[in-house]
Amino acid sequence: MKSQFLLPETVARHEGTGPEIALGDSTGNVLLTLGITRIMEQESLDLTIWGSSGGDSWQQIAAFPQKFYCGTYSLLLSFKNYREVNSIRAQWKMARWGRGDLTPLFGFYVFAEEANVAAAVGGR
Repeated sequence: MKSQFLLPETVARHEGTGPEIALGDSTGNVLLTLGITRIMEQESLDLTIWGSSGGDSWQQIAAFPQKFYCGTYSLLLSFKNYREVNSIRAQWKMARWGRGDLTPLFGFYVFAEEANVAAAVGGR
């Protein structure tokens, strides 16, 4: 998999699903980076990664912990248990509570790049 955005920077007010991204020859590990660039108080973002072997049937293969703040968050996704997966996509849900308008607002992106785990842990 070449380094690419699973989801380019997006401003969203409702749950949604990103485009399908082909993995290509990659069957190793992928480092996912979730960047939250805009947020209002009293809201949450749940971002999951889904995989498919043919584009018809999708299964959740990874999830970031629920987020409440701007920042950059990383998650290592191993395809060891998902060898049949040849494409992935991001999916998100949002919630807002408290007073005022209860429609959430998030600015965020998801970036994916091939990860060399051996290099990351000192060559073991």
